[in-house]
Amino acid sequence: MTVVWINGTFGAGKTTTARELIDLIPNSTLFDPEIIGGLLTHHLLPPKHLAEAGDFQDLPIWRRLVIDTAAAMLAELGGTLVVPMTLLRQDYRDEIFGGLAARRIGVRHLLLAPAETILRERIAGREVPPGLPDGDLRIRQWAYDHIEPYRTALAAWLTADAHLIDTSALTPHETAVRIAEAVGSGAVPACDIVQTPEPTAETVASGVLLFDERDRVLLVDPTYKPGWEFPGGVVEPGEAPARAGMREVAEETGIHMEEVPRLLVVDWERPAPPGFGGLRLLFDGGRLDSSAAARLLLPGPELRDCRFVTEREAARLLPPVRYERLRWALRARERGAAVYLEAGVPVG
Repeated sequence: MTVVWINGTFGAGKTTTARELIDLIPNSTLFDPEIIGGLLTHHLLPPKHLAEAGDFQDLPIWRRLVIDTAAAMLAELGGTLVVPMTLLRQDYRDEIFGGLAARRIGVRHLLLAPAETILRERIAGREVPPGLPDGDLRIRQWAYDHIEPYRTALAAWLTADAHLIDTSALTPHETAVRIAEAVGSGAVPACDIVQTPEPTAETVASGVLLFDERDRVLLVDPTYKPGWEFPGGVVEPGEAPARAGMREVAEETGIHMEEVPRLLVVDWERPAPPGFGGLRLLFDGGRLDSSAAARLLLPGPELRDCRFVTEREAARLLPPVRYERLRWALRARERGAAVYLEAGVPVG
């Protein structure tokens, strides 16, 4: 089972190409995630909730439903799912592609990239559904407004991540033929993203706090889920939690710890669907000298970025409960005594 994700800014011809492509790839089905966005914005979510998001892609529920729907369709139909959808934010790409990878679904990422002059011509000539007040102006302006974020994504990450097809001189059918040939020949491999299996019950996860010579703590930005984290991961069956943290640090950063780290925090994370919660442990990995810090093996398949930060800087990067976990871990490190938390709050 696989997904062929056709990316590109508004007006690039994604949907038209996708319709042509399903006739060229055997046992393929079209899935347009914009349908989910329409259901959420027009039928399911209250206006007050929607007002807090600039775009339906900014809604966590949209990204979650895209993953779940794609997985359910492939489980039902098998074969290949062709998905025409603009993704300009790398963290959203990571979340969706990582969620699919966790279900053992590979994603082949292609980018339709006509010259900007061609793109603007297509937007100007785009048909607008009748009956919309100021529809012509609003829809075209929406497309024009996304050209600059598209340029930014091209320069920052998109060109390196996706297989680029210049469609300036191609019809949608010719573009679809190019995609079918590239996918069929293996020229577009599945995205290199860590396949972290979805939990089916509560888990135990171990994080390790590593410090630089200025006592700043290391945070990492995983490619397979949104948000910053501590180095670490889920404890495997039969594995000691501290050893799991050591293993994950070595896999993620290339740093091999010689001594078992000291426990700082045990935090019980309550279930929050679709997550199952469980125990989250933080250990003190000690201070890295400048030469060890310089040997960090980043970025890689698992991590997009890393950063040594102060506690104040961490508060801006980490989700609230995760930051509370860090805050109490730092206090425990100062006092030399481990702390027990429940959802980031000390108990006992």
